[in-house]
Amino acid sequence: MSTTVSSKRTKIPRRAEILKVLRKHDKPVTDRALFQSFSLKKGPNRERFLARLRRMQQDGQLVIDRRGRYGLPEKIDAIRGRVIGHARGFGFMSPEAGGNDLFIPASEMRKVLHGDRVLARVARIDRKGRKEVSILDVLESAQLNVVGRFVVERGLAFVQPNDVRITQDVFIPPEHYLGARPGQIVVAEIMRQPSMRAQPLGRVIEVLGEHLAPGMEIEVAIRKHNLPNDWNSAVQKGLERLSTSLDEQALAGRWDIRELPLVTIDGEDARDFDDAVYCERDGNAWRLIVAIADVSHYVVPESPLDHTASERGNSVYFPDYVIPMLPEPLSNDLCSLRPDLDRLCFACEMQIDERGELGDFSFRPGVMRSSARLTYTEVAAALSSDGENEGFRLPELLPRLEALLVLTRLLRSRREREGTVDFDLPESRIVFNEERKILRIESVRRNAAHSLIEECMLAANVCAAKMLQQEGSLGMFRVHDRPDPAKLEDLRRFLGEFGLSMGGGAKPDAGHYADVVRQCSGKPYARIVQTALLRSMKQAVYSADNNGHFALGFDHYTHFTSPIRRYPDLVVHREIKKVLDNKTAKYDEIDKHLISDVADHCSMTERRADDATREVIQWLKAEFMLDHVGDEFPGTVTSVTDFGLFVEIDEFMIEGLVHITALGRDYFHFDPIGHRLTGERSGTRFQIGDQMKVRVVRVDLDQTKIDLEPSAATSKGKRRRQKRKQLG
Repeated sequence: MSTTVSSKRTKIPRRAEILKVLRKHDKPVTDRALFQSFSLKKGPNRERFLARLRRMQQDGQLVIDRRGRYGLPEKIDAIRGRVIGHARGFGFMSPEAGGNDLFIPASEMRKVLHGDRVLARVARIDRKGRKEVSILDVLESAQLNVVGRFVVERGLAFVQPNDVRITQDVFIPPEHYLGARPGQIVVAEIMRQPSMRAQPLGRVIEVLGEHLAPGMEIEVAIRKHNLPNDWNSAVQKGLERLSTSLDEQALAGRWDIRELPLVTIDGEDARDFDDAVYCERDGNAWRLIVAIADVSHYVVPESPLDHTASERGNSVYFPDYVIPMLPEPLSNDLCSLRPDLDRLCFACEMQIDERGELGDFSFRPGVMRSSARLTYTEVAAALSSDGENEGFRLPELLPRLEALLVLTRLLRSRREREGTVDFDLPESRIVFNEERKILRIESVRRNAAHSLIEECMLAANVCAAKMLQQEGSLGMFRVHDRPDPAKLEDLRRFLGEFGLSMGGGAKPDAGHYADVVRQCSGKPYARIVQTALLRSMKQAVYSADNNGHFALGFDHYTHFTSPIRRYPDLVVHREIKKVLDNKTAKYDEIDKHLISDVADHCSMTERRADDATREVIQWLKAEFMLDHVGDEFPGTVTSVTDFGLFVEIDEFMIEGLVHITALGRDYFHFDPIGHRLTGERSGTRFQIGDQMKVRVVRVDLDQTKIDLEPSAATSKGKRRRQKRKQLG
């Protein structure tokens, strides 16, 4: 019987055969014509054939027109791509083949949702010269679940998506409310995708709670960005099998550095310690040891723990909440380099000369015992020159810390000589009370201890990349490409408005960027310029190919030092161990494709985490400003558009919009090159870097928007200054 079934299955035409037949026709054909072409009689074979056609349609290999006929995408100039929604109802399509984004009008956006993979064709060129597309087919629906507010109006219920790029409400039938009450935040599963004539239809599958409940912004971000947040039973069982003690087998062949006074230096709220450092003077050179938690000893390839860590890609750090890449028994205990406990590590030992040049280096699995868990704050105080170190709680460690400081200054000087760019941009920290109500938002700046650890980690990462490259091993590198020429051109025009210039012509290096940072150091516009420099660069990614790191100025660079919170570091540990064990065989293209896929996935999870944390911080800042509606604050213009000014409130580092209608009774003209708005009648000018006092007039939590207006004093002062200029 099985033989008979198998012979019948061979009668179903393969995809290549179907495409060959379609290419012979100069117009779309019906399913009946295809049945005849392949001599398919009525029965299960026809059903399986139609199922194959549907899968080919989903993969974008063929299209089905409104009359149900089948054709080839290339014959109708069809383009595959991803939909990028816009809050104002229209959208764009990013073509898979590359090139500029294509405009999707609001009428066509009714058929799709943000993120959908679609087949489209250029319909016309609009008045702005943009290529406008019409949607032919949805190949893959991206939005299976939507997070938003449950609303009931006139007896009809729907979910208003939290993502402003999804502008269509999801209608919910009464039998699918799941007990949700109006105003609550819910997760809705989409049961019917949108069409030209109908909105998406869904059902509530989870009620998250009230709109302003503490922690709701994180719950929304987790579901909106599909962040894995649970440990399955296989992971739990894997944890139970892990040994919590270090027996002779675990220690066999390891470098014993338990007598060395290695220390960890982290933030006050850190709970997982994955790197420790030690430094000593060795004749005319320096000996630096960077010991990293040996996660690869516990997380075995292809195990449930490994699959989960790979899926997550990295830990996600929200304000006051963490989604760890590894379960806490590993991340906060077994792998964490806690003080006065024996821990397995993977150590990089380096020789560095008096010019900060890297000499010999080696990697060895080891066992260590951290002498102390130090914080950035106390180390910076201990190393300060104003006598604060007299109160340091561990004076016996002070000589080692001072040696580290001298060495890391040498390393920093060498990087600056060879060309590197470091941005000194302050970060904000949100401080909560016990009820998770925001107490304050404060500025956090790097100190000498941050720089000390950073230089040590950079050196170890460079060594790891060099080893993989020299041994011809597979590796996952951290690469940062050169900026795009178009962005460089815009950047140079922007810098010119501040009287700044950047060398390097069409191919500047990191040193040219660093020179601009030095030019604006201490100036009131320094932060704005540094932000512009940063935005002109490409995003760093993970890659199986070593293409160097532009911003750091390194020819070889990878991530080795944080395997507790980054999966690429764990991959690098495994590859170096293969080299040490002489198990590195010559790899083929299949192996490289596999590691390339993992690199692409980890780059995606990193972007996903960044997007989620950015949205949570924006929401929290907007919530914080609800209590300040009507208050006035000094601010700085950070961006100028044709619809107004973005002003950052200096005290909180929170940005809001001063709409062009709030600037006064005048017609304001936008200069995109000079990044300024100028009043036609008054001559009043607003540009990037201007200081102005603003009043908070409105906060929209759903869209995390803060509306500002110039205070009366600012408006009058601006007009008086402008009038004096006109009078000469």
